[in-house]
Amino acid sequence: MPLSVIAITKNEAAMIRRCLSSVSWADEIIVVDSGSTDDTVAICREFTPHVISAEWPGFGPQKNRALDLATGTWVLALDADEYLPIPAQTEIQRVLAAEEKGVDAYRIPRLSSYCGRFMGHGGWYPDYVIRLFRRGRARFSDDIVHERLVVQGTVGTLSSPLHHETYRDLEEVLHKIDSYSTAGAAMAAKKGRRGSLPKALMHGVWAFVRTYFVQLGLLDGPEGLMLAISNAEVTYYKYLKLRLLTQTRDGHES
Repeated sequence: MPLSVIAITKNEAAMIRRCLSSVSWADEIIVVDSGSTDDTVAICREFTPHVISAEWPGFGPQKNRALDLATGTWVLALDADEYLPIPAQTEIQRVLAAEEKGVDAYRIPRLSSYCGRFMGHGGWYPDYVIRLFRRGRARFSDDIVHERLVVQGTVGTLSSPLHHETYRDLEEVLHKIDSYSTAGAAMAAKKGRRGSLPKALMHGVWAFVRTYFVQLGLLDGPEGLMLAISNAEVTYYKYLKLRLLTQTRDGHES
């Protein structure tokens, strides 16, 4: 069945070629770019003429923009830092050819790397994500970060993982700690939640304990410890930023 691949980008020149190369066999590739200043757009145009520029509204809304442009019977959504190894490509092609009745989407295991190491624990594997779905049977939530795909229908499961190069180095870790905690605080404030220093400490400590001990991140060696610490930092700063946001809001309301 015809397959559309959708992706969103901004300054992804270091990774987007590998992503699109792994799905170059698809019937259609749609890329929505939000103002890249590197070679991202030029690289994308090596694989598809369907490269559209649009302002950044958040992850969920931007992915829905790309989805609205797709025309295939099936849609595969990939992030720029993800790619399909050969086994995953073969399995998806087989599933589409079989056209299994009654299945509207498939969840795919995701194997992610942290500073060069693929992580088998710490909540990072199998880390199932729904990425392959019938067009018209799913849309992304409107969350500006940590968006999810909402499916109307039955979800099947694939066995071959897609690969995800999450953090290439510590500079990227620090950047994402800042950006994810900011976005998370904004989402929480929008829902009327409040932050405080005790909440920041409590949730930060629990994020570390959950990642390193409960989810066995300790089995991933030094990178497992580094991941647990960075997860704790994201959570800690999210609640501190939420505290400042709610203080500012309350001050304006008074």
